[in-house]
Order: sequence, then C-alpha cells, then structure tokens
Amino acid sequence: MLLPTEAAMPAEVRNIHLIAICGTAMGALACMLKEMGYAVAGSDQNVYPPMSDFLKSKGIQIFEGFDPAHLGRPDLVVVGNAVSKENVEVKAVQARQLPYCSMPQAINRFAAAGKRQIVVTGTHGKTTTSSFIAWMLHCAQLDPSFLIGGLVADFKCNYRAGNGDWIVLEGDEYDTAFFDKQSKFLHYTPKAAIITSIEFDHADIFTDLEHVKRAFQSFIERMEPASDLVVCDRDDRIAELLPYARNRLVSYGTQSSSDWVLGNVRIAPPFTFFEVFHQGRLYEQFKTRMLGEHNLFNLLSGVAVGERLGIDATTIGHALESFKGVRRRQEVRGIKNDIIIVDDFAHHPTAVEVTIRAVKSFYASRRLIAVFEPRTNSSRRNVFQSIYPACFDAADMVCVRQAPLLEKIPETQRFSSKQMVLDLRARGKCAHFFQTTEEIIDFLGIEAHPGDVVLIMSNGGFDNIHARLLDRL
Repeated sequence: MLLPTEAAMPAEVRNIHLIAICGTAMGALACMLKEMGYAVAGSDQNVYPPMSDFLKSKGIQIFEGFDPAHLGRPDLVVVGNAVSKENVEVKAVQARQLPYCSMPQAINRFAAAGKRQIVVTGTHGKTTTSSFIAWMLHCAQLDPSFLIGGLVADFKCNYRAGNGDWIVLEGDEYDTAFFDKQSKFLHYTPKAAIITSIEFDHADIFTDLEHVKRAFQSFIERMEPASDLVVCDRDDRIAELLPYARNRLVSYGTQSSSDWVLGNVRIAPPFTFFEVFHQGRLYEQFKTRMLGEHNLFNLLSGVAVGERLGIDATTIGHALESFKGVRRRQEVRGIKNDIIIVDDFAHHPTAVEVTIRAVKSFYASRRLIAVFEPRTNSSRRNVFQSIYPACFDAADMVCVRQAPLLEKIPETQRFSSKQMVLDLRARGKCAHFFQTTEEIIDFLGIEAHPGDVVLIMSNGGFDNIHARLLDRL
C-alpha cells in the first residue's frame, strides 16, 4: 500500500523495515529511528563494513541479500531510491499490501516531526554547508538534529537526534524512489533553505540543465511565505529562478548589493582568514581550517543562516574556527615520507576544478598530483568529456583511472579516460592513463617524492587506494 503523504502512514508504527539499509542516508535514518525507540531491521545486497558493523553496533538487524522472508511483520517499509520495482522484497510488500514509503517521507514523519527544517540544496557544497550549520547550532547550544550525506568529523557520524527545535537536512535533487521520480528535496518544508549552485548533473536522472532548473524552481515555489531562502549571487541560474520565490530572500557572495559579502582573504596554514560584510558593513573577521574559496562561500551561507536564527558573531566565529569539516572533503588521510595523501569526493567538473585549486593554493610550494576516478552515473558518461581536461590546469601531474562499470552505460555514451589523458597532454599536462587501481599504486610508489601532495578524487571507495598507497610509500 503506497503512502503518497506522511499523513497517510499508519497511526501506530513500531516495527520498521528498510530495503537497501546500507546506503549512507538510509543507514543514518535507520539509526535515528532506532534511537527514537522503534524496532528497526533492514536488508541490502551490499552488506559490508564499515556501515554493516556500524548498524549492528546500534542493535539493528541486517539481512544480507533481498528475500521476502526478511520482511517479517513490519508496520512500515521504507524503500531506498536505489531499489527497483523488480526487487523481490518490493514485490512481496505490494503483494501483502504492506504500507511502504520513501526515505524523505520517513524523515518527515519521524526524524523531522515537530521540528523546524533547515534544508541545504545545490549541485555543490551541500554536505559541507549542512555539516557546518549543524555544528554551529550545536556550538550555540541549540541541540540540533541532522541527517547529512557525509560523515561530519565533529560529531563522528552523519546523523543526530537532538532535542532542539531545529533539524538540518541535506536536500538532494536526485529522485526519491522508483514510485516517485521527483527530487528528494521536494518532500521537505523548510523554515530556512540554501541554494548554493545549480549545474547539470545526474545525467541518468535529468535530461539537461533546464530539467535540473525545473526541479529547483518547484522547490522555490513550494516554500512557505514565512520562510527564508538564502541564495548565492555568483550563479546566474539561481538568479533566473528568484522571480518564483514568494518568501524572504537573503543573498550572499561577492556583489556589493548582496546581504552578505566575502571580503579580504588571507591564507596562513593551517587557517584561512576572511572578512565578512553584512549589508555593506564589516560584520566580523573569521578564520577556518577549510580550504578554498568555494568553501568560504559555503561557510558564508551558514553565517547568514546563523545570524537569521539569532546566533551571535562570537559563537559563529567559534564554530568556524573549530569546525573540522567532513570526511572525504579535502581530508588528509595520512603523511608518509613527507608525501601528503588527500582524499576528496569531487567528481563533477566544477567540484574537481575548485578542489584542485583549493589544495594547490594551500600547499603552494608542493607538487600536486591529481588522481581521478570517473565513477558516477554522470562522469561515466561522455557529457563532460570535453569539459574535464581544463579542470585539472592547477595540477602538476594527473593520473586518470579507467572508468569502472562502463558496461552499464550505452556504448555511444561512455566516457573515455584514454581520450581525457590525450586532451590533458594537448594542454601541456603530464598525464597518465591506468586500467586498474593497482597500476596507479605501483606508479605512484615510484614517482611520488617527498614534498608531493597526492589528491585522490572519487565518489566511491576507489579500491581503498588511500590506505594501500600509504602502505606502499
């Protein structure tokens, strides 16, 4: 029995089963539900550490593989967006007419019930921005809840069930479930929302940029008049959608007419110092351990939200200075023989470019070796084939792996790592193609020298290349 609205869910829910429980967000939801007192179990075809161990440590039963017998007698089934209608458990749920819903519906009904939502959206920067806002609310002793798509270093987890009024949600534009193809963020009702950027991404879901913009337009149109929409002034695509807003707009970025403006920036490792202007006047001078201009704008949007919530500049400054960031966002995984190994989630061309520039600016005296695995549904397609090469201009050497799982992409749409290397060389770059991760480790074991920074970029585990390379070095 499909539940189109949260109000249609069963009045009494005690036992909840999650299909595809080991996903980052689904696992976080499962833990929140468990802490709220529900009996929680789930199944997945990819049951492996660390998520499997983490869920088990919370007392959550996990079934490996999908089987109707795993369902038991749940009051509600939550279906992850990676699950198809052909899934055997889904078919059993429908045959037995069990109530089922999507992950965002479950978040609204349980995790966000009675709370005021802060929803962070945008093609880039959602996870970092959401994480900082959650940490800032914590520093302000507002005891926030949050559910975020990355591991927040300060909390050592990606969820929290707080007792305060606010919940921070990362608003994903990806589709909701096989039975609901609209963006996840359209299920939320924010009291405050941020749009960091709008670009074409998720080529398996969206047909083009206009398709992406329509999703964000719907998000803007659905916001309540009494809510706040915080928008970046550096993105023309956001500006095009602002006439659809009915609520209070707060702008941030570089334009002098904006409410919040980034002033002078000074890099003095391990900190970046920066000025913030509010409505034309110096608001405060802050410092952060985050790297790169793009992260300063992410943090600036958080400052705007904090001030709107009544958090004072001193508390905001403490949050900025102490914020440790997010796992897999410019995270130093280790240093061996004065070779620094940095891990980052970057995969979209814009994210790759700003990440490389940020790391290079912070380690200006070191040689930067960029290692890239095109792994997402978009990066394995040739939609960005001609765009990627210029994104690596700030790197001194580039290593590109063959895109994995290319057999799942139509042959005429496949990304070519070999062609990318040729295009990089045409731009004067020292670039190398590798068929396997093992080949990259062997190569860097010889070619990496003391003083180098190796920046590894992938949205996946990349065959545990970080730890293996550190061992080799």
